[in-house]
Amino acid sequence: MLRTLYARLALALVLLLGAVGLLYGLISGYTTHHYMQELSQRFNRNLARNLVADRNLVAQGRIDRDALKETFQQYMVINPSIEIYLLDLEGTLLAYSADPGKVKRRRVSLAPIRAFLRGEGFPLLGDDPRSHDRRKAFSVTPVPTAEAPEGYLYVVLRGEEFEALDRVVRDSYLLRLSGWAVAASLVFGLLAGLLAFRLLTRRLHRLAAIMDGFHASGFTRHLPYASLSPGPGDEIDRLGVTFDQMARRIRDQLQELGRKDALRRELVAHVSHDLRTPLAGLRGYLETLKLHAHRLEPAERAEYLEIALAQSERLSRLVDELFELARLDAEETRPDPEPCNLAELVQDVLQKFRLAAEQARVGLLMAGVPPLPLVLADIALTERVLENLIENALGHTPPGGTVQLALEANGTGTRVRVCDTGPGIPGHALPHLFEPFYRAPGARRSGRHAGLGLAIARRIVELQGGRIEVRSVPGEGTCFSFTLPGH
Repeated sequence: MLRTLYARLALALVLLLGAVGLLYGLISGYTTHHYMQELSQRFNRNLARNLVADRNLVAQGRIDRDALKETFQQYMVINPSIEIYLLDLEGTLLAYSADPGKVKRRRVSLAPIRAFLRGEGFPLLGDDPRSHDRRKAFSVTPVPTAEAPEGYLYVVLRGEEFEALDRVVRDSYLLRLSGWAVAASLVFGLLAGLLAFRLLTRRLHRLAAIMDGFHASGFTRHLPYASLSPGPGDEIDRLGVTFDQMARRIRDQLQELGRKDALRRELVAHVSHDLRTPLAGLRGYLETLKLHAHRLEPAERAEYLEIALAQSERLSRLVDELFELARLDAEETRPDPEPCNLAELVQDVLQKFRLAAEQARVGLLMAGVPPLPLVLADIALTERVLENLIENALGHTPPGGTVQLALEANGTGTRVRVCDTGPGIPGHALPHLFEPFYRAPGARRSGRHAGLGLAIARRIVELQGGRIEVRSVPGEGTCFSFTLPGH
């Protein structure tokens, strides 16, 4: 029952209003009692003095006992809410209007009486002779005699009969009505609070439903919270917007993981195929040499050994490239950038491919180099990128074609372009060229790489803070370009 936020808030509100009602009752009862005591004491402040003066309790310089007794009897009838006591100067009771069987004290404290006579703040509570521990509001005055005060006239303002009547009135219609009014106010406050909590938690409930739906869909379908609650809003709306962003990111990451998993399976399939081909060729020629070595001519044996060696070299290159790509993806290979002259590095790499270009009857050229700033790059890794791009261009350029390199400065560094005059690449294949083992439709197999060279080149360029791009026109050629940051 208390699993929802609304239920917990409702319980907290009920407990809070209950505590407020209880505290209100206690404070109201205490302050009302205190108020009535102060009001009664202030209103009857001179009651004792007026009794002494008006009732002629002092005659010929002494207390008239008969007049005092008559006063007791009359006031018990006229005003039964008060109790009158005659005290000596030590506070001992000398006479009183109460039933003797109900008087439990024979002496009252004089400290409140002296404070009253000094006019200290009200209410002042004095001892109640009818109780061992109860204290009540009172009025008091010295009883003058011819020589000196003989004692005090001590009047308890809220006597026993008043207390009995007060208890009856507390249970009367008016007090019950006021109690019901307080209860109705608390119930109204409870209902209003529950309604307010419902309105405040409605958006949280909707957000929780969106989260549950997102979870139930396997984190693939998400109903945006922002579309249900447009605008900047408060903390709940900001929480909803943040959840929208998180949900979109989770969904995109799951899609990316699915795409990468598909690429991984495709990669495993390609690796298995590309490993199986040289292994099968190598094994076939070695078995042939083993079984028919005595019948083969020396020239045939040499040819078979040469083919087996070529297959083993191809297999070795494939394994090396796989490990290199794995290290780059895992960021185990980190660039060590340093200022370098990119034009000189390009010239050095070109010299490595002069002989291969001549044998393939492909022109390998470098355009004029304008003044260029130094770049910040890892020389060995950048040389690896150039080798992959040039080798790829030579492998896809027919005899009589041209591979040309050019360098130019841009706003952030230096751009290197490697362009060939090969058959070009269809537009739909361009976005996939840098994926491992991808080969454009109709592309010729060079035999040296298994489709990993461009993937390695892109990863190296990205690790150095650069960017690699490709443009191609079918029938005219392809141009790869990458940019390295300036020093």
